Amino acid sequence: MLLQRSVLVLVAVHSALASDAALQPQKIVLSSRIAPTPSALKRRQLSQANVPLEDFFKGTDLQWFGNISVGTPPQDITVVFDTGSSSLEFSSTLCNSCRNAAPKFDPSRSSTFVDGGRTSSITFGTGVGVDPVVGDNYQLTLRSGTDTVTVGGLKSTNVPLFLITDQTPTFNIDPFSGIQGMGARASGFFASLIAQGLPSLFGLFLTPLSVGNAELTIGGVDSSKFSGPLTFASLPGRGSSAWTLTSTGVSVNGRTTSTLSTSRSLIFDSGTSNMIFNTATTEAIYALISPDIKPNSAEPGTYGIACNRISSLPAKIDITFTAQTGRPFNLTIPSSELSVGPFANDPSLCQTLINAVDNFQIVGASLLKHYYSVWDVGNQRLGFAAI
Repeated sequence: MLLQRSVLVLVAVHSALASDAALQPQKIVLSSRIAPTPSALKRRQLSQANVPLEDFFKGTDLQWFGNISVGTPPQDITVVFDTGSSSLEFSSTLCNSCRNAAPKFDPSRSSTFVDGGRTSSITFGTGVGVDPVVGDNYQLTLRSGTDTVTVGGLKSTNVPLFLITDQTPTFNIDPFSGIQGMGARASGFFASLIAQGLPSLFGLFLTPLSVGNAELTIGGVDSSKFSGPLTFASLPGRGSSAWTLTSTGVSVNGRTTSTLSTSRSLIFDSGTSNMIFNTATTEAIYALISPDIKPNSAEPGTYGIACNRISSLPAKIDITFTAQTGRPFNLTIPSSELSVGPFANDPSLCQTLINAVDNFQIVGASLLKHYYSVWDVGNQRLGFAAI
């Protein structure tokens, strides 16, 4: 999900799990670009940890989420590990409007919880599903605090967090409690773990429901999850919390146009379920797939085509980037991703994978679930390998 700053605090850009815990895969760990000092080497005590992820599936893969614990004694909650945001927020017993079935945190039961006393609200630019956000229909009201947070057995103390005290009804379908931001600048529990000696990177294995065994690896890479080499591309500049890469062009079924062959910045967001481009790019892509893919006025920003036509349409989308070696490489969305399911207002019409939004452009799960991805905070780069 893409998070937009609304009131007071909160930084970031927002809109995520079943693994066999008995497996002991061989792993590789990538080091930071900045060589550690001897004192830092002595401090390095933490090893990478794997967190199994569940897939929220509602006709298509929507979000992957996993367990963390908060407080003393620990209370288990579930969160989307969201590369499109940078803060931790989750539902609490203070929230009367939080009617989803996910666990809620009770601050009165934690001896280490400290109330920060600040309230704020945030509005999300992409939501839980595949439909564009309309106005403020994805909004949370929050109260600040700090507490102990444990992820994958790794513990951080005095972690800044936000308790959800009110939410719009759109969140009530969520099977998870909240969101743990994993932006390009380490923050919260992840920054604390890095300070304790954990390598400053994580790997994501966001598999389709039919594949399963999705996983987050904190502080390293699970090399048993992919084949072939990792290809890395550098973020365009330090300082941003967004995982952004510059694309040099897009092609569809091997063809491109002047609109598609231009440079564009794309945000990589594990919390966004599909793809988002500006209107010109979206319509240029659809024009190369089928002239019958049209906007659906019932849901502004969406497009669709008759469901009985989907399986016959080739729709391979290649997005080109430049590797750190200087060579171009493609990340590919296969034709099987074209449909994200029937529209509620017309089940004979299927929504297609790209929404048109002119404020930002996002690479979401439609692409990420076809690659193992490495999010290297220390080296400010993103890596991809075939799975």
